[in-house]
Amino acid sequence: MNKMDNFEMQITLSPKLANPAVALKRHGDTLTINGEALDFSGLPAGATLPAGATGSDHIIGPVERDDAGKLHLTVRFPIGYHAGESARFPAPITVTKDGPIHLPDPGHEPKGASA
Repeated sequence: MNKMDNFEMQITLSPKLANPAVALKRHGDTLTINGEALDFSGLPAGATLPAGATGSDHIIGPVERDDAGKLHLTVRFPIGYHAGESARFPAPITVTKDGPIHLPDPGHEPKGASA
């Protein structure tokens, strides 16, 4: 188990009008975005990784690990025309456990619409 597994991950969502949905999952220092695993275990406390160095179009800002070990990163969050306030102006998400990360409804379908 990675020595950073017990630390938090703070994810800031950056809404953008677009169709593809995004799904996030955490496992230790690895964030999986739509099946793409990004391992940040090599990022030491106090360090910053430029967004371009992640190799992912989903990460749109630097990835930082603060001195306490908490990861901070910004993920592109595609929203639809029917997105509510929680998706258009999302609060940062603090992730403390492994597993799927709950995101606001992106509003790709009108409320009450069935697929």
